[in-house]
Amino acid sequence: MPEQDVAAVKTALKSQRIETPSWAYGNSGTRFKVFAQAGVPRTVREKLDDAARVQRHTGVAPVVALHIPWDRAGADDDFTALASYAADKGLRLGAVNANVFQEDAYKLGSVAHPDPAVRRKALDHLMECVDIMDATGSRDLKLWFADGTNYPGQDDIRARQDRLAEALSAVYERLSEKQRLVLEYKLFEPAFYSTDVPDWGTSYAHCLKLGPKARVCVDTGHHAPGTNIEFIVAFLLREGKLGAFDFNSRFYADDDLMAGAADPFQLFRIMYEVRAGGGLEGTAEERAAEGEGPGVAFMLDQCHNIEPKVPAIIRSVMNVQEATAKALLVDREALAAAQRAGDVLTANGVLMDAFNTDVRPLLADVREELGADRDPMAAYAASGWAEAIVRERVGGEQAGWGA
Repeated sequence: MPEQDVAAVKTALKSQRIETPSWAYGNSGTRFKVFAQAGVPRTVREKLDDAARVQRHTGVAPVVALHIPWDRAGADDDFTALASYAADKGLRLGAVNANVFQEDAYKLGSVAHPDPAVRRKALDHLMECVDIMDATGSRDLKLWFADGTNYPGQDDIRARQDRLAEALSAVYERLSEKQRLVLEYKLFEPAFYSTDVPDWGTSYAHCLKLGPKARVCVDTGHHAPGTNIEFIVAFLLREGKLGAFDFNSRFYADDDLMAGAADPFQLFRIMYEVRAGGGLEGTAEERAAEGEGPGVAFMLDQCHNIEPKVPAIIRSVMNVQEATAKALLVDREALAAAQRAGDVLTANGVLMDAFNTDVRPLLADVREELGADRDPMAAYAASGWAEAIVRERVGGEQAGWGA
């Protein structure tokens, strides 16, 4: 590869930001059992301490997503102080994730519930999350709803869509000009008969009606097996409606394994479409400063139940970096020429050549130039952090899903 092309690839890799989720540092797991681990954070500040360790070793993970109420800042809920604490650690607070699915009142739904009092309770929480965004300087409000029905006839499907749209509109109007609503979806579960936001198309339809500050969040685990996720990515980028990713791996749906663990080729294909659609052109901060609106937010949304949490997150960041680097190595001119000629094998070969490239030496150089570690996993193992947190985080209540 020409030297100028290597420099361009390095620049793109250095500007990428991978957001880590606060909940991944706590105890989380499957629907059946959460296995507690020694050294797990007891407070949101200890979660940030772990996130700072990930950033120290990788150099591209300075953003941490919050989940409310799991990440209450303390007795006084001083989120401004929490943002300052994050800044002191070289971090900033990212997306604020609402939680309207873990209280008994939400058994039949939240914003789409048939009872107006429950809908009001859920909407109040969403508005509280925007207040927290104001305090933290966060840009994105991430919304996922467990709303739906389990049995035919349980509720009016169309009426539930009306209630959902009403709540989304109220939240959208509350946002500032620099804030966004990012709407996630889930194919099924826990609503087994009808889910109110079951797919990217439903999310897209609501976001389109809301306006430019509403974008779709693509979760790589929330699709039927065989779904072409890169097509969804390409479509949403073309429409200017791709707001964020929730990266994870899955064998069926929503297994929430480490990103790139189950199907690294799929992650590469997704990142190639992100590159082709302009989603890697500068960081979200740079795009916002240029008046183009925030860029695509790349976030890990996964749990670590049988593996140690901090190194699992480090490995996940590295997996996303590797997929991104390979996507940046695709020879787009050669690919376009083969596509114009209808040369199927050559076109596929161009992609495969990039995917089969060992990008680890390139990424080691990038990390070194960022002041991070060439081998983050080895550096973490040698740092003594794992032993220190087990020794120091004794007593108190470990952070977790709150289930």
